[in-house]
Amino acid sequence: MENIAMNRKAVHILSEWDPFKMENFTYDTEAADVVAELQHIDDPTVLGKKIQEIYEKTFERWIPIEECIGISYKLLAVKFEAKCIV
Repeated sequence: MENIAMNRKAVHILSEWDPFKMENFTYDTEAADVVAELQHIDDPTVLGKKIQEIYEKTFERWIPIEECIGISYKLLAVKFEAKCIV
């Protein structure tokens, strides 16, 4: 059950993150891909690179790695919080 709550929180964080400043746009597909990666990645740099790849693949636009790593720390905090609640 905690996995579902973690996924929801992670999707919420990603939905508030608008790396391309595209108002009224949802990144649902990318969020789902990032949450799938979050399940088995615990390193913020590795997750950040994955986030960068996922968004770049879809939009053919580059996001600075620092932004991607920043959001990865938030996502990993949610993941580790969910693990500690058990």
